[in-house]
Amino acid sequence: MASRLTSRRFAGFLGLVYGTGFGLLGTHLPFFPVWLRAVDVDPAWIGIITAVPSVTRFTTLPFVTGLAERHQALRGGIIVLGFATAIGLAVVGLQHQAWSIFLAYAVTCCVWTPMVPLTDAYALRGVRQYSLDYGPLRLWGSAAFVLGALACGALIDVIAAQYLVWIIAGMAAINALTSLGLRPLRPLKPSSTALHGANALLRDRGFLAIIVASALIQSSHSAYYVVASIAWRQEGFGGLTIAGLWTLGVLAEIVVFALSPRFTLAPATQVVIAAACAAARWTITAWAPPIAILAPVQLMHGLTFGLTQVGIMNLMVHQVPGHVTARGQGYLAACSGIVSGSSYVLSGVVFARYGQNVYYVMAVIAACGGLVMWSARGRLADHPHSSGSGG
Repeated sequence: MASRLTSRRFAGFLGLVYGTGFGLLGTHLPFFPVWLRAVDVDPAWIGIITAVPSVTRFTTLPFVTGLAERHQALRGGIIVLGFATAIGLAVVGLQHQAWSIFLAYAVTCCVWTPMVPLTDAYALRGVRQYSLDYGPLRLWGSAAFVLGALACGALIDVIAAQYLVWIIAGMAAINALTSLGLRPLRPLKPSSTALHGANALLRDRGFLAIIVASALIQSSHSAYYVVASIAWRQEGFGGLTIAGLWTLGVLAEIVVFALSPRFTLAPATQVVIAAACAAARWTITAWAPPIAILAPVQLMHGLTFGLTQVGIMNLMVHQVPGHVTARGQGYLAACSGIVSGSSYVLSGVVFARYGQNVYYVMAVIAACGGLVMWSARGRLADHPHSSGSGG
């Protein structure tokens, strides 16, 4: 009984952190580019600035996650980085020149981008310790993303767009405060093979296939994140309509996370299906369809993002030893950063010249991710690590 209560408390506080963290993303992803345009940053610079988080994922992020893991400080790292992020975003809001925004945002992203990998590592440790499912824990983040996007979408029709950054900074402060409620996890016993395990990940072809496929499929969303809101506003959509389109996608994502414990297909197969859906989604989006078609297409986000995330996290649980969970998440984020950083910049440049045709490029990227996972599916099934044993 006590163990069950502890498990529920763990899940409850983790749900709050996921909720406030993705509530922050719900205000940031759709409307940070809108704020950049409101302070007269041109589209090419927007692509460069929004690529900064991706760059920090393969530069500073792996060092931060490795440091937190070596010192058994996942919880402490999340708390410290959360408060640093809130301060950093407030500093970003005080800037109005492209170069100064870029510099302030770059420093902020050095402490912000490790937050999700550390939280995922903390969550996967809890999945092992309390025998939980990842999907139902993660869905609270998606639900909060919906609320954040809707709230910000309503406010954009009421307040001037140049003030949107303060909503984003405020959400970061709330996320930092909720992180104080995270419960300490049982420390892992020191292992003489820990260093070997961390280095061995980068020699494991199965693990490399996981992180490359994830990077390609999730990075195919780059144009969506960078230019979708701008393009929809150019087409005459209001703030609530834009927020509603984002919300449709995330609602579908929530359904996928909630139902994920019932999925029977192999995780690698789930990722391949997600990649195929992403290629179809971006091809249709490139046609700039009317709202009657665009709205149902947005529901595919549950598969293109949600199913990819579920499949990849289940593969990580079984492929990555428990004592290097955080570093495994760091490598996953670093690979994603390399690919998505390039695709963010590419999205801004291609959109400036060719408009909606940028989504055709995203369709090709997603298809490549599916091919990588398809080619590795047998290898991933052959040598899984036991989640119960921690590797």
